[in-house]
Amino acid sequence: GRIVEWLTFDNMHHQWLLLAACFWVIFMFMVASKFITLTFKDPDAYSAKQEFLFLTTMPEVGKLAEEKHFPEELKPTGKVLPDSRLVQPLVYMERLELIRNVCRDEALRNLSHTAISKFVLDRIFVCDKHKILFCQTPKVGNTQWKKVLIVLNGAFPSIEEIPENVVHDHEKNGLPRLSSFSDVEIQKRLKTYFKFFIVRDPFERLISAFKDKFVHNPRFEPWYRHEIAPGIIRKYRRNRTETRGIQFEDFVRYLGDPNHRWLDLQFGDHIIHWVTYVELCAPCEIKYSVIGHHETLEDDAPYILKEAGIDHLVSYPTIPPGITVYNRSKVEHYFLGISKRDIRRLYARFEGDFKLFGYQKPDFLLN
Repeated sequence: GRIVEWLTFDNMHHQWLLLAACFWVIFMFMVASKFITLTFKDPDAYSAKQEFLFLTTMPEVGKLAEEKHFPEELKPTGKVLPDSRLVQPLVYMERLELIRNVCRDEALRNLSHTAISKFVLDRIFVCDKHKILFCQTPKVGNTQWKKVLIVLNGAFPSIEEIPENVVHDHEKNGLPRLSSFSDVEIQKRLKTYFKFFIVRDPFERLISAFKDKFVHNPRFEPWYRHEIAPGIIRKYRRNRTETRGIQFEDFVRYLGDPNHRWLDLQFGDHIIHWVTYVELCAPCEIKYSVIGHHETLEDDAPYILKEAGIDHLVSYPTIPPGITVYNRSKVEHYFLGISKRDIRRLYARFEGDFKLFGYQKPDFLLN
């Protein structure tokens, strides 16, 4: 009788343990699902279809817990990826290798090299806390990365607590530019920090810039329509009797003009939305750690977070399929009716970007 009693007790004991374990798992799951979500709009931002991408930032607690568990020599490096992803780092190595090769190509020298000027240093944002440099390439979904860095820098506790108007307000967002440091400090950071930026098909980016600044202008920046557009129309409109607002053709002719510089000077920093990646980020002069591609953001975002050593603080859940894919028919539609000569001149200016980042020459537009 004793033995039966004891066995029954032992059984109940196991059931209670199992129940407790289940509750613990459920509790942890609830905590995990409390991650902060951020809505990330489609790169052409305010188009009719508002697609969403969620970016979650994890609380610091997770970090502390992780640090307790691993003695220094056993701490995971973040370099080991699950089996399905083992080949992946190869893609990123190849991208860097391609850049090195194109930078060495003398024939492309004028299109691939640029000085590390104040203009470039102004584009690079600094996160000292995690030793990260991020070069901003407008119209490639950069706002979200800026939000990630703002939170990592500690200016705001979470992504959705950052007011929209603060993200690009450099007095308030707690994101210093590299240009704000002394030469010695700049060099030190360029040598030792994790450095990255994101690119997308160069022509698609120009279409996005045109739509965002001259067609929809969602951030209400009247100077694009009232100062920049008239300047472009005055100099580049083919048909003088045409009175419509700026057309994509005018924009293409301005960008493809080898003497675009004098207008650029009048436009000031607004040109960041359409100058080349070379002019923005100096990829031949600065040795970047990772180059992300907008078209493969689904894989690239988690990889960047991992390589930067911040994947325990921020994470990208799944990106809705199709939102970042190259859209050839859209490109064809925009370039419809623009002369081959103008498109060829545009390509001549952006050829460095196409070659450096492995984007295919758009022969369907040029021939």
